[in-house]
Amino acid sequence: MAYDGRIMRRAQAQFEEDRRRREEDTRRKKEAVFARQPRLREIDGELRATMSRIIASALRRGTDPRPAVAVLQDRNLSLQEERTELLAQLGMPADYLEEKPACTLCGDSGYHGEAVCRCLKAYYAREQQQELSRMLDLGNQSFDTFSMDWYPETRSALGVSPRENMENTRDICVDYAYGFNGRSGNLLFTGAPGLGKTFLSACIARVVSEKGYSVVYDTAMQIFDRFEAQKFGKDEDGTVDGDVDRILNCDLLILDDLGTEMTTAFVQSALYQIINTRLMTKKSTIISTNLSVQELRRRYLQQVASRLEGDYTILPFIGEDIRRLKKERS
Repeated sequence: MAYDGRIMRRAQAQFEEDRRRREEDTRRKKEAVFARQPRLREIDGELRATMSRIIASALRRGTDPRPAVAVLQDRNLSLQEERTELLAQLGMPADYLEEKPACTLCGDSGYHGEAVCRCLKAYYAREQQQELSRMLDLGNQSFDTFSMDWYPETRSALGVSPRENMENTRDICVDYAYGFNGRSGNLLFTGAPGLGKTFLSACIARVVSEKGYSVVYDTAMQIFDRFEAQKFGKDEDGTVDGDVDRILNCDLLILDDLGTEMTTAFVQSALYQIINTRLMTKKSTIISTNLSVQELRRRYLQQVASRLEGDYTILPFIGEDIRRLKKERS
């Protein structure tokens, strides 16, 4: 699983802030109890001091501190029993003063072995959702709110009605999103504006990012601008290099509005680099365009068109412009 370094740094900062807040809450909770029963402060201090001496001694000798800790537990049994009794008198459980990590798997370190722990993954997913929400309406765009009412049931020239076609497309997108594993293949959305391509892209981005995978969504124009800035040295603070790296290496790239950009030789080269690099590394990509497959063939390099037709599941969007229909019915 690939992680966006910029988003991960924000996630780690929030993770650490919450951990410090929990530590401060625990400290205040202890102080409140110690104020009611000062003997508990003395016991806590004695247990901590003895623990530190035993562990430090074992480490100086280069021995395993765990046997020493076991001895310590026996020696301090009377103190622990006294603490339990005093807490019971205050109506509190025996472990009330113990510092418990929010995540028992990693002990609030954020890492389980060498892997990112599920607790830090959750922070990463939330930060990524905020990132995507700057461009997509993730608050309202979900598979549950995707309505078929805007697609007529009259059969089209394709032999199916827009509604039948969209039901099939939605089912494919649902399976793609919920079954996403980082190597789930590629989708090509084609069709006129206002038929739900961006909406379904947002639905997929929402689900995949919630699973903790890295998702980059942007328009073709913005993405090609990033590549151009990198090529011609317009990267004073290193952000462009980072953007290009994310585009090429994220778990899921959603490139929207292909065909709205000026199709220069540089754009042709950049598009080929994106598509070919991600295919070679088996990274998943979704491309959305208002162009038909035939128009894509005419507009882009043969190598690009060949890969789009051969390595992408093509999902045509048909029907009437939903934005216009909503305006007419309002």
